[in-house]
Amino acid sequence: MTTLQTVFAKAKADDRAALIGYLPAGFPTKDGAIAAATAMVESGCDVIEIGLPYSDPLMDGPTIQDAVHRSLVNGTRIADVLRTVEGVAKTGAATLVMTYWNPIDRYGADRFARDLANAGGTGTITPDLTPEESGPWREASAQAGIDTVFLVAPSSPETRIKAVAECCTGFVYAASLMGVTGARETVSEAAEGLVERTRKQTSLPVCVGLGVGTGAQAAQVARYADGVIVGSAFIRRLLDAQDEASGLAAVRELGAEMAAGVRA
Repeated sequence: MTTLQTVFAKAKADDRAALIGYLPAGFPTKDGAIAAATAMVESGCDVIEIGLPYSDPLMDGPTIQDAVHRSLVNGTRIADVLRTVEGVAKTGAATLVMTYWNPIDRYGADRFARDLANAGGTGTITPDLTPEESGPWREASAQAGIDTVFLVAPSSPETRIKAVAECCTGFVYAASLMGVTGARETVSEAAEGLVERTRKQTSLPVCVGLGVGTGAQAAQVARYADGVIVGSAFIRRLLDAQDEASGLAAVRELGAEMAAGVRA
């Protein structure tokens, strides 16, 4: 298992930001998700977030909602998510699961943490789990040896940023804007200030997500963040593809563009 600590140390040594790609398990198919995530790694992604499909994705915009809906129609279950993690982890990339809290709660926190670690996963991102309610999950994760990542937002006051950062072990996820996921024409100007405020509260890496869709935007964010998170842009390439082969080629092309961006 490649750890997040190893990834960020290497990126820092290379004087660049880490590139983090997101893709839901089960999309475009169960095996296709592993193939697409592998293409993302081979084209330059350092970390892969595997999304656990959920029927009420509060944080996700229309592109990810579309992909998640297709994944659920494909019959994707937690066992498939874990199999996807196992397949992607074999590439050597640090592999996380991004999930809302309810599926973990239903599955069992201790069991989920243990099974994720056994699959080669390095941690989780839980966007709707608050610091006040995160104790049991952080304990289960620590016992399993996996990292926990939580989110801060532009609206977060300093006390909230501190509380969230204290719950994180892998990195802090800085949401660049108030809203849902999705590539945009420009990255929110609030992102840089949020990274600066978060760094005052923690020594952990701070990574920016929401709104990054081009290599130029990745380069912009990489100038001030430790990691650049890209999800909807990769998914859009797969949604627009005529077949799996062209989808994988489009993912590789975008991955190379983003990798060049974080190295600019």
